[in-house]
Amino acid sequence: MSNSAVHSLPNQPFSRSSGLLMHISSLPGPFGIGDLGYEAYAFADFLLVAGQTIWQILPIVPVGHGYSPYSSPSTFAGNTLFISPDLLLEDGLLAAADLAYPNREVPGSVNFESASKFKRTVLKTAWDRFAGGGFSEIESELQSFKGANHDWLTNFALFEAIKEVHGGQSWTEWPASLRDRELVGITDFALKNGDLIEMIMFHQFLFDRQWRALRSYCHERHIALFGDLPIYVAQDSADVWANRNLFFLDNVGLPEVVSGVPPDYFSETGQRWGNPLYNWEVMKTDEYSWWVSRMKRVLGQVDLVRLDHFRAFEAYWEVPASEETAIHGQWTQGPGADLFETLTKQLGTLPVIAENLGVITNEVTHLMDAFGFPGMAILQFAFNSGPENAFLPHNYSEDIVAYTGTHDNDTLLGWWTDSTSTDSTSTQSEDEKVRERSYCAQYLCIDLVKDAEKSNSSSHMGETGQAQDFTWKAIRSLMASRAKMVVTPVQDILTLGSHARMNTPGTSSGNWGWRLEKRALTPEIAAKLAALTLETDRKHSV
Repeated sequence: MSNSAVHSLPNQPFSRSSGLLMHISSLPGPFGIGDLGYEAYAFADFLLVAGQTIWQILPIVPVGHGYSPYSSPSTFAGNTLFISPDLLLEDGLLAAADLAYPNREVPGSVNFESASKFKRTVLKTAWDRFAGGGFSEIESELQSFKGANHDWLTNFALFEAIKEVHGGQSWTEWPASLRDRELVGITDFALKNGDLIEMIMFHQFLFDRQWRALRSYCHERHIALFGDLPIYVAQDSADVWANRNLFFLDNVGLPEVVSGVPPDYFSETGQRWGNPLYNWEVMKTDEYSWWVSRMKRVLGQVDLVRLDHFRAFEAYWEVPASEETAIHGQWTQGPGADLFETLTKQLGTLPVIAENLGVITNEVTHLMDAFGFPGMAILQFAFNSGPENAFLPHNYSEDIVAYTGTHDNDTLLGWWTDSTSTDSTSTQSEDEKVRERSYCAQYLCIDLVKDAEKSNSSSHMGETGQAQDFTWKAIRSLMASRAKMVVTPVQDILTLGSHARMNTPGTSSGNWGWRLEKRALTPEIAAKLAALTLETDRKHSV
C-alpha cells in the first residue's frame, strides 16, 4: 500500500497498522441511531486506548431503499440522520426540551423509522432557530460551505425539495419541466420553495460541520478514517437527475442498460443490481470531471477509501434494462487506466483500496498493480480449499487489507457456529461446511474434540470462553500476518453471533440495523486488543 494512504495524517508511520470496522449508525446513543455526537468521540478514544489507528466506516451518504447506504439519493451529500442533537444543543440551535426522544431505545438495534421522524423534527427546529437570527459565526461558516460545495449542493437541494413537494415520487415521474430540468420550471419551483431549499442546504452544512470536527478529533489521535465508495449510483438520485448525459438513459430518464454480475457458482441467474450504467465515452470527453468531483468530495471526508466492485472499472457486466435477470448480459470495457491516470493527475496519489473479491481477471490485477492499489483478503473465505488458498494468512503479501469479514459477511462467530447459514450466496452442503470448519480449527489450533465434549456439538462453540478463544485466535492470525493493514469488525472483537450481522447480500429487508450496546467496549477488551497490537508490531507511538 502506498504510504500516501494517510497523507492527511502527518508524521504517522503507517507501514503496519490495524483498526476496527463500525459504521456511524451502529454507535450507541439516545436518539434511535448512532450519530456524530459524544459516542463517536468515545469510540475514537477507545481506538486510541486499544492501539488502533484505523476507523473504517460504510458510506456516510443518505440512505436509500431498505435503509442501505449503498443505494443513496446522492453520492455527495451527507446522511443527516447522523447529525447529533446534543451538539446542536451546544451550538444553541436546540433547547434541552427538544432532545426528548419520544420512543424507547431498543438496545442493539437501530430504529430507522422513529429516528428519522425525530431527526426531521429537531432539524426543522434547528433551522427555524437559525433563521430567526443571532448566529453570525454559523452564518459565516454556512456561506463558506455553500460556496465550496456549490457544484453538487444546489442540485441535491433542488432534487430533495422537488421530491418532498411531490410526495417522494421518483424523478422520472415528476412533471416534465422538472424531470427534464427546464430552466423556466426549475426557476419557478425554486422561487416558490426557496425556504425549503435553503433548509436542506443548512442541514448538509450541519452534517459537514460535525463530520469535520470528528475527523479533526481522530487526526489528533492519529486515527485515520477509512471510507467506502460504491462504484455505481442509484437511479433515483440527484446524481443521475442532474447528469443524464453521463448515463445510458432513454428520453424520460429510465435506464437502457443496468448493472449486475453474470451467472456464476453462487447464482444461476447472476445478480441484476439495476443501477444505470455510466457512458464512459461521454465522461472521457470532459476528462471525467464528475468522477474527479466525486473522488475529491470523498477524499475531503476520509483519509483512504475502498472502491467497491473495483473489477467493473476494467470491464463490467451490462444487462439490458428489459431483462428480469442478469443472464443475458455482456462484458463491456470500462475506462481502465485512463480514468485513474486522470484522477491521479487532478488529485495526486490516490489512497485507494480495491474491493477485488470474487472472480478477478489478470487485467484487473494489472490495473491495481499499475496504481499501487492494495486488494482485500477475507478470512472467512480461506478454508474451503487447501493451504494454497490466497485468503489464508500465511499467503498474504504486504499489499493486502485483511479482514475477518466485512459488512456483507456473517460475524466470525456466526460463520463458525451456524451450520445452516442464512447467507443467500452459500451453496455449501453440510459435509462441505464440516470440512471447512475442521480445516479452520486445524489451522487455528482449536481442539474440536475437547470443544465437543464441553458443548455436545462438534459444530458449535457452546460457551463464551470457547467462542472468545476461536474469534481471538482468528484475529491473531491476521494481526500476525504480513498484511500491511488489518481491519476487524467490532462485532468480532465482541464475539457476537449472527444476530449482529450488518447485511446479507441479496436480501432487501432486515439489514443495516445492528447497533453497539452502550459500555460493551470495556477497558478489558481495549487492553486485550492493545496487547495483541503491540505483540504483532502494529502499534506505533504518536
